[in-house]
Amino acid sequence: MSQSNHPQNTLKQDLSPDKKTGGRNILVFQLLLTGSILGLSLAPLPRAAAVGVNGQEIRQPVTSEILTASLQEGREMYQSGRLAEAAKIWENAAREYESRGDILKQAMSLNYLGAVYQELGLWDMAGAAIEKSFNLLLQLGGNGSLPLTERESLGANLDGQWQGIFAQTLNNKGSWQLARGETEAALATWKQAEAAYSSAGNEMGKVGSRINQAQALQSLGQYRRAKTVLEELVAQMQEQPDSVLKAQGLRSLGVALQTSGDLLQSKEILESSWDISKRLGMVDDTSATLLSIGNIARDLRQNEVALSYYQAAEEMAVEPLVKVQAQVNEISLLIGQKPPQEMMERAAQVQGQLERLSPSRSGVYAWVNLAESMMKLAAQDSMQSNATFDAAAARNLAGLVLTKAVQQARELQDARAEAEAMNQLGQLYAANRQWENAKEVMGQTLAIAQGIEADDIVARGAWQLGKILQQQGDINGAILAYRDAVDSLQSLRRDLVAINRDLQFDFQESVEPIYREFVGLLLQPMAGQNEVTQASLKEARGAIEALQRAEIENFFREACLESKPVQLEAIDAQAATIHPIILADRLEVILSLPGQPLRHYTTNLSGGEVETVLTKLYSSLHLGYADKERLRLSQQVYDWLVSPAEAELARLGIKTLVFIPDGLLRSLPMAALYDGTQYLIEKYAVALSPGLELFPQGLQRQELQTLAVGLTEARQGFGALPGVEVEVNNIASEVNTKVLLNEDFTRTSFQNQMKAKPFGVVHLATHGQFSSNPEDTFLLTWDDRIQVNDFDRLFQNRERGTLNPVELLVLSACETATGDKRAALGLAGFALRSGARSTLATLWSVNDQSTAELMSEFYSQLTTKTAEMPKAEALRQAQIAMLKNPLYNHPYFWAPFVLVGNWL
Repeated sequence: MSQSNHPQNTLKQDLSPDKKTGGRNILVFQLLLTGSILGLSLAPLPRAAAVGVNGQEIRQPVTSEILTASLQEGREMYQSGRLAEAAKIWENAAREYESRGDILKQAMSLNYLGAVYQELGLWDMAGAAIEKSFNLLLQLGGNGSLPLTERESLGANLDGQWQGIFAQTLNNKGSWQLARGETEAALATWKQAEAAYSSAGNEMGKVGSRINQAQALQSLGQYRRAKTVLEELVAQMQEQPDSVLKAQGLRSLGVALQTSGDLLQSKEILESSWDISKRLGMVDDTSATLLSIGNIARDLRQNEVALSYYQAAEEMAVEPLVKVQAQVNEISLLIGQKPPQEMMERAAQVQGQLERLSPSRSGVYAWVNLAESMMKLAAQDSMQSNATFDAAAARNLAGLVLTKAVQQARELQDARAEAEAMNQLGQLYAANRQWENAKEVMGQTLAIAQGIEADDIVARGAWQLGKILQQQGDINGAILAYRDAVDSLQSLRRDLVAINRDLQFDFQESVEPIYREFVGLLLQPMAGQNEVTQASLKEARGAIEALQRAEIENFFREACLESKPVQLEAIDAQAATIHPIILADRLEVILSLPGQPLRHYTTNLSGGEVETVLTKLYSSLHLGYADKERLRLSQQVYDWLVSPAEAELARLGIKTLVFIPDGLLRSLPMAALYDGTQYLIEKYAVALSPGLELFPQGLQRQELQTLAVGLTEARQGFGALPGVEVEVNNIASEVNTKVLLNEDFTRTSFQNQMKAKPFGVVHLATHGQFSSNPEDTFLLTWDDRIQVNDFDRLFQNRERGTLNPVELLVLSACETATGDKRAALGLAGFALRSGARSTLATLWSVNDQSTAELMSEFYSQLTTKTAEMPKAEALRQAQIAMLKNPLYNHPYFWAPFVLVGNWL
């Protein structure tokens, strides 16, 4: 990275993927690292001419020029990832400055040490160094209390230099506080740092502090505020004239936006940085930025675009390391697209280039990423039985590469890099079925990771150890290891939603399997037992519940809305909860009945076979498919989920079945399951719940006021919905209703109504789509789209308690995105964003005339004066009415209406 003599021009932001994200594993502390580097903003010192300092202990006589040069050399070591060497140099410098009574430079050296100790995972030493630096600076106070000779040499620059170092120390202290879980303290410290940088006239330092504040806000769950901070910074940076500082600041902002999940804006900002860097001839910055843009394109599944950026970064790179990083990324991207032998040849070439690089953390991560690609190549070849390629050769190369990675990490005394390399080495042993070696290496990995409190590596290492122990038949040991992995993931909960999207897209690879495999172990009888214990059933249910919560948070990239939920099982003595869990080798169902022990039953079909049936059933529920096949599939799924519980359901007089669906089951209407004679809805009211907790019931039904909005005319490429007018008028005839149709239904008018009146029911009869991607999950207004991530803004008064929460949200013309197996997450998203007690929505777009009839019947049942009917029962009666209508008795017309949340 190019440098200048301006302190604010040293904002270091490692944009490359060289930090170990192989397999898109969860690396929360990399966010912390980014904060630490941004916060420190190490000030470059003037280089003394022809002074050779090699990092060895400084010996007398030591001139001021030698000390200055040693600080600079330490900084270069730090920048290149040779962290232990940098620490050694700065330790010597701090002692020497202390002996000379040079308090300002002693504080600066200690501040540098605080940063490098954090990266090495030496948290206590980091805290001590930062605190000492901080206290020394407070002792000086910028008030001229330095020795006379020092004051004379600094002259008028004293206050400015003190302010700069004080600001750096504050930023560094904030990073340490965040790492220790003192998030609010970190936020306050970074605000102080911003003020100090402002006093010092350091604009880039201010930018770094603001980015760090956004990170702290994310960790506190205040994602909206964090996004606002970043958006303000983008506007501020774009107004500045083009310069080196602007290019580097935009780079940092681009990475921060990528971390916050705003990939498109991140790509746009990084491209602006690239354009400025290119015009200003900042070759190193240009190649690093190209690498980052390639990573975002890959996040967006634009693989061809990503490849072009990686190739451009490789061609432009001046630093050999950046060139190698681009090549490693290319190999990773091309596995499965190019012939295996070509990939092996490329890997061998990169190996040779890596051999010529000086050891560094970035180099270790490049070794590890290359090894992982070779392991994937070997696994792919084994599955395809390629006769022209020897998979063992790829595994052997991976072994050689990982041996080198571990060796270099140890030379660098870099515990985190060593743990990453050891973790990958353990996986290689496991892939070779060398179980004892794998277990030993994973044990070492965990010891290192726990020593530096790297919970992300602990989670992955414990997961791998659990798999190894399971292979060896040690089920008890495997459960303990998986439990450690799940506990570590839970401790990282907020970080999982604030982490690089590169990891988020592979949530299903890096996080979800840990939970599912843990549940699979818990739901097997232990040795000497015939049944799964109640304790194991409860733990399994809690684990899958944690996974489903993590899926929602992963969808939003933030923690779920704060609420005061009630236990689902505590609110209705005539409701049973059915919790299906799709595992790799079977389908499990946990049944919860009022006042009864938990039960579970198993279908011995693989997860793939289960998904095949569910996909066929979903298709068969649409018009044009043979009734016989539809009913056969519906009965098959009924037999999996409900049949084993029928006798108990009847004995206990159960009236409502509450499903907590998993995977593709979220997109299927449970009401359409068939027992051979009747549909499920003919026997039970049906509701869905995203988890074991839900919002409590709110207002009395007769008091509810309704806001009904919709579109009848074609808008924004979506077709007309002429039946919506009938639907809305029918609602108005049943309940007290405020209506907004067509041009009256704008984003602003809707928000104004929501702010002004305490509507208990909000009914939206408009086009909408549910998707696993928040950017593709929206509702249509006359003039705009309401994205799911903005939906809560329309309900802010209710979040703040100004108005009563919405009792019922109705989305009557929405559909799940075609071909998206996780699209129903979008439905859960709207339900959660609104804070509504219950949400009634459609899984696919239905004929608007039939929808009008069903909704009219639903509201009629809901407002019956004879007794307050539960919402689930009102929906059931409306669906049965449709079932009895010869025009609409096919499940296509009545089944997609599902009630999510509180069913009472």
